[in-house]
Amino acid sequence: MNFYAIKAIYLFELARTWRTLMQSIASPVLSTSLYFIVFGSAIGSRMVAIDGISYGAFIVPGLIMLTVLTESTSNASFGIYMPKFSGTIYEILSAPVSAVEIILGYVGAAASKAILLGLIILFTAQFFVDFSIMHPLWMLTFLVLTAISFSLFGFIIGVLANSFEQLQIVPLMVITPLTFLGGSFYSISMLPPLWQQITLFNPVVYLISGFRWSFYGVADVNVGLSLAMILLFMASCIAVICWIFHTGYKVKV
Repeated sequence: MNFYAIKAIYLFELARTWRTLMQSIASPVLSTSLYFIVFGSAIGSRMVAIDGISYGAFIVPGLIMLTVLTESTSNASFGIYMPKFSGTIYEILSAPVSAVEIILGYVGAAASKAILLGLIILFTAQFFVDFSIMHPLWMLTFLVLTAISFSLFGFIIGVLANSFEQLQIVPLMVITPLTFLGGSFYSISMLPPLWQQITLFNPVVYLISGFRWSFYGVADVNVGLSLAMILLFMASCIAVICWIFHTGYKVKV
């Protein structure tokens, strides 16, 4: 294992974050803070509690997960797509670096940025909403597994994308709608029975439900099932990446 190569790719990707702090950190935190102000403090104070939890506190896990999902996917896809776009990908492919080391570097950096962003938003939320974390270790577990899983997913998008438009289609038109419809702002038990069953086909429901359970001890679906769904999604992404490299996918620049 070439740890020097992994470290070089990892630090290079993190350096891009520090060079673009306003875009990478400040913008997502500010956007999420507006949700806390509007839905948590203003509207939330006039809404009834859900499962004994104030509405402002109830949406905290969902908003954190919304940011982690979108940012981990976008960071990983953009990180591997830019070398393709600029043509510098051939320098990586010609270097004595294996596919596993490339994946560890790019996915590790994207997941680290998403986890850092999630923790910053978690800290920021305390200024707007009162909440507590019942299971902090499980909260970190769900946060890390989700960030890694969707960073792997973003890596796949970046490898397969041939334009910036293709790069943005999945995060904007798939992940964000699924997150909004996955219980970020409500409990699926509030839906009619038919829509409850339909919602269970949304994989994001299991991520948000498990993450919310780590905060308040309440969940829309079984916690074990939520954890299993995350691991299944991660395994599926790893299998797809292995297939891409095994079949010798040709990089288009």
